[in-house]
Amino acid sequence: MGVGKGSVAREVIKISDYISVDTDDLIESMENRTIKKIFEQEGEVYFRNLEKKISYWLENCVENTLISTGGGFFKQNNLKDIGVVVFLNSSFDKILKRIKNHPNASKKLKKRPLLKDLKKARELYKERLPEYMAVADIVIDVTDKSALECAKELLEKVKKHA
Repeated sequence: MGVGKGSVAREVIKISDYISVDTDDLIESMENRTIKKIFEQEGEVYFRNLEKKISYWLENCVENTLISTGGGFFKQNNLKDIGVVVFLNSSFDKILKRIKNHPNASKKLKKRPLLKDLKKARELYKERLPEYMAVADIVIDVTDKSALECAKELLEKVKKHA
């Protein structure tokens, strides 16, 4: 969350033949409501089942596509069958600073209810970091790099990984 997935994805599609999809956007379109509303109205189990449905669709129907995912998507059993897993890494403090310095900071913070409790958000970050590192085929440190620099590094590393 807040690491720059969307910004990097936009740069990747500008400088390559890839297209990009976001799993949270796909789920919101399927459900015709926001992720926040899905969690409020149906709960996390329901949402994770939607992610599972999307993961199987991605595995069977999508190729040569940059796929941005929500923070819990890495737990899908077929993740490695979908494609190369790239983790955009930064420290919690740098992520928070990046969000707060964004021109639409208040909107971005409002969209991320997990950041209302910074202690819980930091704990989740610490809990997930080793799990993200374990599933990643490629890790890109995005700290103090532009989205374009990250996009170029991502494309170079994916090409080498193939």
